[in-house]
Amino acid sequence: MELTWIAIAASLAMGSGAAFLFIFAVKRDWMKNIEDAKYQVFWTDAQDRKQDMKRVKPTQETADGSQSQAK
Repeated sequence: MELTWIAIAASLAMGSGAAFLFIFAVKRDWMKNIEDAKYQVFWTDAQDRKQDMKRVKPTQETADGSQSQAK
């Protein structure tokens, strides 16, 4: 029974901490413009893809180690 009360107290403490952190973040305007993060991730991914396309990809022959025989 003692362990149950410890678990209940721990869950209430974690829930209260999360609620406090949320209220603190809202009051500090940390969540004012959450769209910026989305666009930062999008443009970073788009730039990475563009750089990947510029790189030369190995052909299937060099990728699996086999060599074609010239006739």
